[in-house]
Amino acid sequence: MRGLGIGAFGLDWSVIASFIGSPLITPFFAAVNVLVGYAAFMYVVLPIAYWRFNLYNAKTFPIFSSHLFDNKGHSYNVSAIVDNNFELDVAAFQRQGNINLSVFFSLTYGIGFAAIMSTLTHVLVFNGKEIWQQFRASYKGKMDVHTRLMKRYEDIPGWWFHLTLVLSFLLSLALCILMKDQVQMPWWALIFATGLALIFTLPVSVITATTNQVLIF
Repeated sequence: MRGLGIGAFGLDWSVIASFIGSPLITPFFAAVNVLVGYAAFMYVVLPIAYWRFNLYNAKTFPIFSSHLFDNKGHSYNVSAIVDNNFELDVAAFQRQGNINLSVFFSLTYGIGFAAIMSTLTHVLVFNGKEIWQQFRASYKGKMDVHTRLMKRYEDIPGWWFHLTLVLSFLLSLALCILMKDQVQMPWWALIFATGLALIFTLPVSVITATTNQVLIF
């Protein structure tokens, strides 16, 4: 429960597929990339951060834990820093101190953010030219085999998708404004999140399609 399970070994299919999805449909280069990244993180980065540098006061907390801690290594009392409206009580937060994570989760979150941002640069460098060519070809009427086969079926009007997008966005915006106590999300945060989704949808889709690894953010 508190260890890293570095020496654990199993041949059960659920164990094999738990970290990479089905290895039968994951490209070899992607599987090797995951293995190298896991080994580098668990055997090199994490031990050095914990035992050598005591990063973020790592030795005060378990090396592996998903719980929140105060600066003394005790479980963080989250209910003590929120008011009756489930909003942050700044004064209570300052009295109790900062929230701390285990070094494992701290580094994992940091690497996760780095992976999301590197998705943009990776797709731009390795797939940018192809994406631009396909974008231009779509306006010139150039059809691939799949498009020609799909032409046998009646197209769904484009305005259906546009209308669904607009209505769902307006409904979400109305909930953020009219039911802000229940939703607890500012209207500007919804617009910001929508913009992020528009930016990351294509790059994340390219990575998922080519590696069978799903990026979640």
